[in-house]
Amino acid sequence: MNLARLIRRLLPLLFLLGLGWFLWRKIGSTLSSINPLAGEPQVTVTHNTVLTQVESLGRLELVRYRFKDVVEYKRRAYRFLPESKAALIVGGQAIGCLDLRKLRPQDVVLEGDTLVRVFLPPPELCTFQIDHSQSRVFSTENGLLQDAKLVDEGYRYAEAQVRRAALQSGILAQTQRNAEQILAPMLRTLTGRQVVLAQRMEGPTQAPKR
Repeated sequence: MNLARLIRRLLPLLFLLGLGWFLWRKIGSTLSSINPLAGEPQVTVTHNTVLTQVESLGRLELVRYRFKDVVEYKRRAYRFLPESKAALIVGGQAIGCLDLRKLRPQDVVLEGDTLVRVFLPPPELCTFQIDHSQSRVFSTENGLLQDAKLVDEGYRYAEAQVRRAALQSGILAQTQRNAEQILAPMLRTLTGRQVVLAQRMEGPTQAPKR
């Protein structure tokens, strides 16, 4: 009698366990797919792109210099603390160009029927920058939890060095030579005249009146 009573009490529990197992086999995969704790995280991006400025560009890029450098940047914040160091392997580039917006009507001189003389604006270093795809941080030491700031300062120093190296390597003179090689044949074809290119001589800047 006690055994029969025990079986009757266990039957509802066994039934519920069986039903639960059956339902899990049927809809378990569906529940897993909607489980907020399972699967890949969902990423939502909200943005609103606004056009803020339109500029007319007239720069003719004529030469690109690429650089590689190994920079060890050091900084000491306090005398009693060791130097903070960041070692960087840096790739950079500089571009020489002519700003054709600065070409004036009086800079184009026709001489007879066979010659045109063009006085070009002076060459410029239009961009110089670090190429982060070609750069990496080799090591940092004693950053005192400010490694990111130390690395950022090192990259800024390296970018300024790209400018200095480009100017010292003669990028402006190379820009002028490339301009003559590219523009002279083009203008000769357009005008049917002999073309002479020269660099415009900039007059001295007048000192402001006091």
